[in-house]
Amino acid sequence: MAKAKPHLNVVFVGHVDHGKSTTVGRLMYDAGVIPEQDMRKLKEMAQQLGKVGFEFAFVMDNLKEERERGVTIDLSHKKFDTQKYECTIIDAPGHRDFIKNMITGASQADVAFLVVAAPDGVMAQTKEHVFLLKTFGVNQIAIVVNKMDVIKYDQARFNKVKEDVSALLKSVGYKPDQVPFIPAASFLGDNVVKKSANMGWYTGPTVLEQIDKFNPPEKPTNLPLRLPLQDVYNITGIGVVPVGRVETGVMKVGDKVIITPGREGVGVKGEVKTIEMHHEQIQQAEPGDNVGFSVRGVNKKDIARGDVVGHEANPPSVVTEFTAQIVVLNHPTVLTVGYTPVFHIHTAQVACQFVKLLAKLDPATGQVVQENPDMLKNGDAARVVIKPTKPLVIEKQKDIPQMSRFAVRDAGQTVSAGMCIDYVKKS
Repeated sequence: MAKAKPHLNVVFVGHVDHGKSTTVGRLMYDAGVIPEQDMRKLKEMAQQLGKVGFEFAFVMDNLKEERERGVTIDLSHKKFDTQKYECTIIDAPGHRDFIKNMITGASQADVAFLVVAAPDGVMAQTKEHVFLLKTFGVNQIAIVVNKMDVIKYDQARFNKVKEDVSALLKSVGYKPDQVPFIPAASFLGDNVVKKSANMGWYTGPTVLEQIDKFNPPEKPTNLPLRLPLQDVYNITGIGVVPVGRVETGVMKVGDKVIITPGREGVGVKGEVKTIEMHHEQIQQAEPGDNVGFSVRGVNKKDIARGDVVGHEANPPSVVTEFTAQIVVLNHPTVLTVGYTPVFHIHTAQVACQFVKLLAKLDPATGQVVQENPDMLKNGDAARVVIKPTKPLVIEKQKDIPQMSRFAVRDAGQTVSAGMCIDYVKKS
């Protein structure tokens, strides 16, 4: 059997209506992943719904409500092979209300394409997405400057957008000279899979070629097993089948595992009977693998999305409070002790309270600027103590970075993002 290609999780992000879904749909179609007849059906459907030109977006937007509204609501995953990689493409919503799903998407991504429409350039959400990608450790990114057809393939406008996006990238810590910028017209197919005849001035890769230019992600197989649950199913004849992506470590058939915190907060023990990926049985799952697995000895009612699987010998850390380093992005007023928004940590969503503001930091260097501040405002970086309203799994940045990052949401905004640097374990 031929050696399996390395796996790559690719996320497409960007401001609403900048053409993410269309870019992904065009990529799939031109690369031959979507048969002609399926495309025809989508085109007819787009016309019936009065959404002419949305057929490529419909490839990923497979929820009826999304088709009628023309926006991406949930994350869609699609399998896709390039010459070098077996990819899972994640089309993440850019729409304001749906940014929490985008956070889940970014936290699963190895690499990202940020789609920016040439006529509009950098928008509020473009900034937020870049910041989140950086916070969630997505270090390899490329920029698709889309809708070049609308500005008549003007190189000067492309360069202006490139300059603005580069300034933004630099401000959060990316090196703009290492980030490729691809001018594209996704609806027409320019520079997605096929080289554009309309932009002779551009000699770089297409979107498809860029995927293969990314480096394979380092697999943290040497770290302890951590697999956050995305869903739990009960399948007749098989039993309880949790589904999720391995973040770190390796899970093998026959492993004795514990799923924490579980409904009771003490964890649920079981034994892995089978592991399945893309409808095929596998013997072991590694970081980056999206798998379903059956567990002996576990009831569906005892576990849920947000729980984390680890080996019984090295269980995930269930904490009653944790110290975090955060950046305040978007708080309507000022952030003070007592504030209790929702924290998005791996797949968990838990209300947590700010119980201490330990120090204000210089965002560029991390040095303490002020001890015990009374409040934090937008743009402040800080060290804080957080108390979850119920047991929660989180790990320290220095131990298992993949399990340490989080975003803080309130009233439809990403208020803050950060990472755990210390914790108090649940006794």
